[in-house]
Amino acid sequence: MTDTPREGGYRPGYEVAAEQVLELIARLGLRPGDRMPTENDLAGQLGTSRTVVREAVKILSALGRVRAQKGRGLYVADDEGMLGAGRLASFFLPTDLDHVYMLFEFRRAQEMETSRLAARRATPAELRAVEEAAAVCRQGFETGREDLFNEGDDAFHAAIATASHNMFLQIAVREARRLQAQSSMIGMHGSVGGHAAKAVEEHDAIYQAIRAGDPAAAAHAAAAHVDNTLDDYRREIQHRLFSPAERPGPAVSTGWPG
Repeated sequence: MTDTPREGGYRPGYEVAAEQVLELIARLGLRPGDRMPTENDLAGQLGTSRTVVREAVKILSALGRVRAQKGRGLYVADDEGMLGAGRLASFFLPTDLDHVYMLFEFRRAQEMETSRLAARRATPAELRAVEEAAAVCRQGFETGREDLFNEGDDAFHAAIATASHNMFLQIAVREARRLQAQSSMIGMHGSVGGHAAKAVEEHDAIYQAIRAGDPAAAAHAAAAHVDNTLDDYRREIQHRLFSPAERPGPAVSTGWPG
């Protein structure tokens, strides 16, 4: 495998191989603790040398995605990585509004950059994955199926992160959405009403901008998506804090579609 061209220069072969190993793990449906193909097998499947694969494995080990056990082989790691549960969960409190608002800020920056990069780098196959995920989300909304809506929503954001071709953003997006899942608010998270209707249209706007290869429009659409979600979240908080029917109020738990 040779280095791959991109904006501003070339990508080292081991960096490309590291991304391809992550894609292979997902394609094979491997879970944390599962044994992976050997370095030789990976080199054959990726069409590169064992030396390049070994360097890619070093990167993924440092990121906490792969665990190499001497004499036993390669395994999918516990999926905590640099931003894993043992680190972020130690200070993230889903009932602390300041923490939740900071998470929104974090997600806004992520979504803007992944969408911007996806508009520049997405392959035809990756564009189809984004489009299909948006369609699943829309179908879930139109049929009132929360499970389908959530499945499409998760797949949509993951597909854009993949299309960014930046493994660090992929990890960050996944971790932010994991923290989001900790902040489940009845009536918002998993709901196919409320903001879900707007989210479906916002997904389409992001997809269309990525498909058009317009980084600025893609980033703008992604920012609007997160901002509108935050607005709805704040309205829900106001309702829960000040609605007489909600008093005395429980500790606030937060979450949102999109």
